Amino acid sequence: MRRAIEKRVAGSIDIVDRDSGGGAVLTGPWLVSVSVVIPHRHPMLGQNIGDSYRGLAQLHVSALENFGVTSRVWFPSDLIKLPALDDLVLDWACFGGLSQGEVINGDGRKLVGLSQKRNINGVLLVVGTLVGCVEWKLLCDAMDHDDQLHTLSDRTISMQEIRGEEIDVKEFSNELTQRLSRWMGLDEKILRS
Repeated sequence: MRRAIEKRVAGSIDIVDRDSGGGAVLTGPWLVSVSVVIPHRHPMLGQNIGDSYRGLAQLHVSALENFGVTSRVWFPSDLIKLPALDDLVLDWACFGGLSQGEVINGDGRKLVGLSQKRNINGVLLVVGTLVGCVEWKLLCDAMDHDDQLHTLSDRTISMQEIRGEEIDVKEFSNELTQRLSRWMGLDEKILRS
């Protein structure tokens, strides 16, 4: 599948395999991504996948709140109907679905996606926050799902769309770095390297 996509979008976007699972992620100036490697049995990981995401997701909710963006961590046990999710499955796109521990706005639209990969060395947690307006058409074209552009757009929302103004990506990245350093008990310089 990867070669077919590369041929179809040659010259427009680069395709990179990711090991952390889930559907395709469209990166660009609209996305701030964080990757954290944590050893097995670390208290931050908890007992299950949902627990693994809880602390990191809540950290993002706090950072978003500092930028005037109200959001919350979603778990299936919330037992609420999310209007942004209908019966159409978009498992080909990471932001097309919603998994436990991901971050949504008040309408249930996905703002922050999480994934992870576990191996013998530890757990890689990867988080992506939609900061600016996303060019979902690029991803839909690349994945040959033009007919699902409207659905993907309706299921997601960015900080910029919520606030109605452009977000300073560097300022948001710095906010996340400071919060991560405190959360992990690390020197901030280590996270920036």
